[in-house]
Amino acid sequence: MPKFLSAALALGFAAAPIAAQTPPPPPPAAAKAQAAAYVKAAGMSDLYEITSSKLALQKSRNDDVRRFAQMMIDHHTQTTAATVRAAKQDGLKPMPPKLGGAEASIGELRRASADGFDRLYIGQQLPAHQAALDLHRSFAANGDRPALKASAQAAVPIVQQHIQMLQQMPR
Repeated sequence: MPKFLSAALALGFAAAPIAAQTPPPPPPAAAKAQAAAYVKAAGMSDLYEITSSKLALQKSRNDDVRRFAQMMIDHHTQTTAATVRAAKQDGLKPMPPKLGGAEASIGELRRASADGFDRLYIGQQLPAHQAALDLHRSFAANGDRPALKASAQAAVPIVQQHIQMLQQMPR
């Protein structure tokens, strides 16, 4: 019986995930068509990308991950600026972005060991980018403000490029 119990425990531990992967929550449905909600959701998405990627620059030992992280910082800083410009052009007064529900994801990355960081970072990035792609595509098609719709449409190929890169990265 002890052999059976130890085998069962070993299988249970082997099946357990190495690290949790908590991607940021998806944007609310209103963000796919309403300008104020879109600006808030896009800002949160970009801030998550920038913050998580700054952590990657600090913690990752992999040059490919570090290059990807720097590109995330550069690209998402640009998309944030474009969204803010478009929001102002459309008569809105955008507030500085907040992490909101993405704080849990950032906390998970902060607590990750250096050895487990890359896997967790990439594991969060793919669903976060898929949600961002859905957000930008949806607002570009259904949004209620023209400059923001154009800005959302311009973000789509950028996010698609990130997804393609993430799918090729080892996990």
